[in-house]
Amino acid sequence: MLSLEYSRQDEAMPSLNHSYICLQILRQLLQNEDIAPLPELTLDIGKGLTPDISVFPKEQIQPNFFRDVSKFPHLPVLAIEVISSSQTIQELLEKAAQLVKAGINTVWTIEPHSRSVFVTTQAEEKLFHSEVVENEGISVDFAKVFG
Repeated sequence: MLSLEYSRQDEAMPSLNHSYICLQILRQLLQNEDIAPLPELTLDIGKGLTPDISVFPKEQIQPNFFRDVSKFPHLPVLAIEVISSSQTIQELLEKAAQLVKAGINTVWTIEPHSRSVFVTTQAEEKLFHSEVVENEGISVDFAKVFG
């Protein structure tokens, strides 16, 4: 029974494709000096929600290395989720709706297999494929990410 439990936990962990896509997105985001893209930051939403990447205006991020924060109280302008093989698109689109309902302007949900980007905002949901996606003055060329 223990080994079965271990394998279930192992399945829920991010995959190689997930990590690679996050890295490619971060590389592009880091070129924008006005923002701070932070991976795996738990936000103070409900019991805590942790997008794969949370993008903040640079001036909003001021760490204190003497006193850490386990649930960040400020909302990012953009949250990015990348689907792992252990997740479904429905699960992450529901998480995107929850993040938007909490006050995040835009959520990008990336589905690597089909090279799709689902953009969720308060006003609408859109679907993009391997192209430049831009919201809040932040853009990523997904042709390069998936290339």
